[in-house]
Amino acid sequence: MKGGDSRERKNGPFPRAEGAETPLSREEGDDQADAGASASGTAPAVGAPAKAPRGISRRGLLGLAGAGVAGLGIGIAADRGVQALAAAGAPAAGSTVYPFYQDHQAGIVTPAQDRLHFAAFDLTPGASRADLVSLLQDWTTAAAALTAGHDIGRYGAVDGPYDAPPEDTGEAFGLPPAGLTITVGFGPTLFATSAGEDRFGLASARPDALVDLPHFPGDQLDAARSGGDLCVQACADDPQVAVHAIRNLSRIAFGRAAIRWSQLGFGRTSSTSTSQATPRNLFGFKDGTANIKAEQPAVVDDQVWVGSGDGPAWLTGGSYLVARRIRMTIETWDRTALREQETVFGRTKGEGAPLSGGTEFTEPDFAGTGKDGAPLIDPASHVRLAHPAQNKGVQMLRRGYNFVDGNDDLGRLEAGLFFISYQRRPSQFTTVQLALARHDAMNEYVRHVGSALFAVPPGAARGSYLGAALFA
Repeated sequence: MKGGDSRERKNGPFPRAEGAETPLSREEGDDQADAGASASGTAPAVGAPAKAPRGISRRGLLGLAGAGVAGLGIGIAADRGVQALAAAGAPAAGSTVYPFYQDHQAGIVTPAQDRLHFAAFDLTPGASRADLVSLLQDWTTAAAALTAGHDIGRYGAVDGPYDAPPEDTGEAFGLPPAGLTITVGFGPTLFATSAGEDRFGLASARPDALVDLPHFPGDQLDAARSGGDLCVQACADDPQVAVHAIRNLSRIAFGRAAIRWSQLGFGRTSSTSTSQATPRNLFGFKDGTANIKAEQPAVVDDQVWVGSGDGPAWLTGGSYLVARRIRMTIETWDRTALREQETVFGRTKGEGAPLSGGTEFTEPDFAGTGKDGAPLIDPASHVRLAHPAQNKGVQMLRRGYNFVDGNDDLGRLEAGLFFISYQRRPSQFTTVQLALARHDAMNEYVRHVGSALFAVPPGAARGSYLGAALFA
């Protein structure tokens, strides 16, 4: 692409943390995108070893730009905004690039970005195993380019044939990569439908733990906002970059898969690195104080990554993703006294310290009592019921986001928390959620309206594709 080799990338604002992805230089980002561009795209036969992807498949190209541009390979398109900044000698804001090809998928222990676009996909009726494999190959190739800060396609958004649709939709043209990560997962229905149909010959490879989450007390789930064959989590520090990723991956999927439901999120509600301050949720409280951090590699290995022997070998090094759409009754909460709000959380609203005393990171004292003999932290408080000490040491790595999706027909904000957690076993989530669903004082102010579980395979190796071991 024009000017493609003249761009400069600078590392982002996050320091290197043990167990976390290290931001790439521009050259490393280009190398990983180019590696994805040169790999093989032929879908393997059932039972055959997985082959490396080469560019985007013909069906992917038809989804990108119509039959008129079939045959164009994946390439790189110049990010002219970054190029101009580099030429001026100024650092490009948002130029962080996280490596795509690695042992674990990015977007899990990566320092949580500020914006999210999450989408669940269903394979189209009649899609074949070969279609599924080619889709994953095409997504891998495109994701490597997008996360490196490039447009997709040889000609990108503006330089292609004038009488054909552009290969890239263009709304991120000129924008830096903004720390974009793309994370892909597989839902239970990819392996067998609710009717037991094994559409892709994968039923025998489904992990025993990959089943629909149970119906918890108080759940008011909307089927249209739950489940899915596949999921894609796009996180970035620029909302347009995250939306651009989902839009183009959806376009590539045309004819093979379509979005079942999606969710935009802003204002991360947890920290996944000690370099990050604890954020606040829409109730105004600090959220995720005790979250697992990337700088705790032993905890991450024990609580987040699927280990050898935990299930089928193809998932070793991966994780399980739980997504829950939680509607907050904002108007009721806003009329609740501060004392009651703090009692519900078990923490102070300002500092975020446990009501037993100390500062934000002081360990809560659940046995402590006041002068009247009453517990300082209410037994039904959120912090107590979610704490590992009350759940046999169970922890999860959270990556949730706030959302506001307009208002309902009564004029109330359609707002809340899009909860995302990663864990080694789904039972870690169900253990904690069952305790919360039964006893949490916060249940008066929230409703769980969407739910999904996905198995997240390990990262892709250069020359291969996400989930390749599942088809080997």
